[in-house]
Amino acid sequence: MASGPPSPSVGRRLRLLELLVGAAFVLLVSGLGSAVGQRVYTNTWAVHIPGGPEEADRIARKHGFINHGHVFGDYYHFRHRRVVKRSLSDHRGTQVRLERDPKVTWAEQQVSKKRKKRDTATEFVDPKFRDQWYLNNNNHRDLNAKAAWQLGYTGQGVVVSILDDGIEKNHPDLSQNYDPEASYDVNDADPDPTPRYTQLNDNR
Repeated sequence: MASGPPSPSVGRRLRLLELLVGAAFVLLVSGLGSAVGQRVYTNTWAVHIPGGPEEADRIARKHGFINHGHVFGDYYHFRHRRVVKRSLSDHRGTQVRLERDPKVTWAEQQVSKKRKKRDTATEFVDPKFRDQWYLNNNNHRDLNAKAAWQLGYTGQGVVVSILDDGIEKNHPDLSQNYDPEASYDVNDADPDPTPRYTQLNDNR
């Protein structure tokens, strides 16, 4: 029997089958994506053991760990010899055995952290950015701020002290970050460094 091209109805069924398989594949991939977002447990533990390094070494050997050393205080970094390096499920048995040891006051299996590089902008929508010569100066007599931003430094957690005649603490660029408890006005002996705009221009 000679075979010819599929009939229109067969072609439609084949197309429908392709669409269904494609949809199933999309669902499978999206399911894998959610699994990727799960916690990934490592074969290392943070353990609190009072008693010094010798005691920590003894506890590590007792439970099949290698003591990778002191972190701070009485906290130590343990790696288990027989636990897989990466897993989507925690190693409950090892955790329970550590917690039940009378010399261990706290233990936690460590979770892998994904490093995400910060996206730091070097050009801004601020129309006055180009006028701020101390941040951006073609003759390189500036603070080299753009190079620092490209390295990932954002200034978060940094306190800046300014010794000057006055600061407009209510200015929109400063008001959210101004700390009166860390400020002092030597001229008026108070925590308010707002300039006095007078005809004498004595405290601008």
